[in-house]
Amino acid sequence: TVLKAINDWILTYFGPLFCYTALMMLAVVLWTFFSPLGKVRIGVENAEPLLTKWRWFSITLCTTIAIGILFWGTAEPMYHLVSPPGFAGVESNSQDAALFALETMYLHWAFTPYAIYTVPSLVFALAFYNYSSSFSLRAMIEPLFPKSLSEDNRKRIGSVVDAICLYSLVAGMAAALGSGILTLSGGLDTLFGIPKSALSLFLISAAICITFTLSSISGLMSGIRLLSNWNAKIFFAMALFVLIAGPTAYIFSTSGEALLTYFTEVIPRTAAMGISGDDKPWVNSWTIFYWAVWMAWAPVTALFLGRISRGYTVREFIVINFFLPAIFSIVWMSIFSGTALQLELSGAMVHEVMTAKGTEHAVYTVFENLPGSTLMAYLFFFVSFLSFVTASDSNSSAMGGICTKGLSSEEPEADVRIKILWGIVVGTIAWVMVSTCGIEGVKMSSNLGGFPTMFLLAFITLALIKLILKSYKKPKSSDSPL
Repeated sequence: TVLKAINDWILTYFGPLFCYTALMMLAVVLWTFFSPLGKVRIGVENAEPLLTKWRWFSITLCTTIAIGILFWGTAEPMYHLVSPPGFAGVESNSQDAALFALETMYLHWAFTPYAIYTVPSLVFALAFYNYSSSFSLRAMIEPLFPKSLSEDNRKRIGSVVDAICLYSLVAGMAAALGSGILTLSGGLDTLFGIPKSALSLFLISAAICITFTLSSISGLMSGIRLLSNWNAKIFFAMALFVLIAGPTAYIFSTSGEALLTYFTEVIPRTAAMGISGDDKPWVNSWTIFYWAVWMAWAPVTALFLGRISRGYTVREFIVINFFLPAIFSIVWMSIFSGTALQLELSGAMVHEVMTAKGTEHAVYTVFENLPGSTLMAYLFFFVSFLSFVTASDSNSSAMGGICTKGLSSEEPEADVRIKILWGIVVGTIAWVMVSTCGIEGVKMSSNLGGFPTMFLLAFITLALIKLILKSYKKPKSSDSPL
């Protein structure tokens, strides 16, 4: 009851601020890409890249919102199709409602979330490699510190920032792990007849946490790189299969129309402009929920994404961390959300199954209506497990780094025991949450985690703006210092 009251207070008084912060970050990423800062190289002159561009992209993709697109890609559009908000001006279960649902998927999963990840990641990369800042979250706001600020005060500010972000990421990771646990629970029920229970949810949580902790212990160049490489390849293979086996013509026609509307409406809808009181519950439950969960993950994820970007320019960073993942999400949602919408409109009763058995059954119902359903269901079950392991792997590595003194660009790996500790903490919270609160617990945890980091991200965005303005005064050389 107390947590729900806090959650309602946050949404009532700060909901619009989530939206304005997200819109500001989206605008600043685009400004950075076209500014002189885009030519600056991350790291020292002639720095060798840690990863190839494919490895870099696959790790970025799997670290950020991979488990989300698996869980929500078919489930979320069903809610928007059956219960569209009043401001959409469409009838439920109509083709117009389907177009609105697909446009909303692009809004929630494409450019805006990746802007929220890109801003802090880029600021940290420049601070860590170009300014030799410490491996800490305070590095992202150091450009705002006055030169007269003492080192002791800098450390005090850094400790507060670290604590806030660790709390937020634990809440955000627990929310995402909750989605993953429910996805795998639906697979166990569909494939093996094992019903959802507190015990089955616990065993799933334990299996995920043990695996991602072991992978994180193995280090960036082995476990994380290997998992993300296979994970990304399976994503592409699954998307291609559903595109061919599903309603191909419907996917192309509907996604094209929805994309056009998305690009014309992205600014007012990101900021939730013109939303009346009757539609605020919908915006709170969906749009602000998503901005909150991305914000909860962003600062600590930025430590990892920034660390693996050495040797590339800022413009290349934005291509790999912003443009390409957002385009992939658009393609994924066009295929999976489009297929789910067409099946529902054709009488496949995806929403009815979700209502009867749980949200996690949406994607398996979609596969049942496609050829090779059993094989695809097994593959989806496997990639769901692998996906969250990959995302949690990199974030537990970053969380361990925050809790370890003395890390540098040469030795950025934390102690094994710290990584194990965070794996246990996140897994326990996620299990308690999904076994007691289900989907609503996932959303509430995201809001509670994203609230404090929203303010931090606003300062980080201001730090990036300061770097952009500074870049206009520097020689326009790709290797020029900031």
